[in-house]
Amino acid sequence: MRHYDPRYGIRAAQARRKGWTLVTTMNPQEQERYSRQIKLPQVGNDGQQRLLDAQALIIGMGGLGSPVALYLASAGIGRLTITDFDRVDESNLQRQVIHTQEMIGELKAESARHAIEQLNPDCMVEALDYELDGEDLLERVRGADVVVDCTDNFPSRFELNNASLATGTPLVSGAAIRWEGQVVTFHPRDPKSPCYRCLYPDTGIEAATCAMEGVIAPIVGVIGTLQALETLNVLLETGKGLSGRVMVFDGIAMEWQTIDLPRNPDCPACTQRPTY
Repeated sequence: MRHYDPRYGIRAAQARRKGWTLVTTMNPQEQERYSRQIKLPQVGNDGQQRLLDAQALIIGMGGLGSPVALYLASAGIGRLTITDFDRVDESNLQRQVIHTQEMIGELKAESARHAIEQLNPDCMVEALDYELDGEDLLERVRGADVVVDCTDNFPSRFELNNASLATGTPLVSGAAIRWEGQVVTFHPRDPKSPCYRCLYPDTGIEAATCAMEGVIAPIVGVIGTLQALETLNVLLETGKGLSGRVMVFDGIAMEWQTIDLPRNPDCPACTQRPTY
């Protein structure tokens, strides 16, 4: 069991910006479990410790949230807060791989928590079975090192974007439907980084849903796995990643396309950002 300095009620990234040194160290079991990652020069012992000290907030435990949660837990993210107010349905099992037949009728948040703990019992999981909004959402986003948007509707995405901008927390956003999907990352502390409203300025837009349009099962796995990878990039600070770029995947043509997304100087959401 890792022990956290009591000062770190705030997120690990904030502690590092203050120049504090985290007091946790990997035990031999953790050294063995994450040995393949530790061998990577972009990770090493320091990077793996950074992951173990990190907290990620995942919004939605459906098709995208399933691979995100499983891969972040397996990679060694120390604390996951997962949220979903829905229950597991038979039709979910075609693509939401974190849930199983025996969990039909159970809350998705609890079903996902069970699967994560089976995969990595050392990952501390907080499962919220209600929809985050208002001050509660702000506090949860403020307490995270990174937020992963795995929702399926624009109102939730716009609200998460506002919370990210208000708190300075990086946001990794994904979407998938039919045979296509996209991933993009927003870094509100970077003055050159766009926000979600730079990509979709019209808040009245109506999103097609998988229930309406359908979705091929692996597409959410492709996009969700890429979200998990980009989340690790954000936490490890390995590079710019998908900041200012939208990565789009066509599952029929089997083609990736990267689209530059500059910040909109007239964006109603991010023109005036707080001083973090």
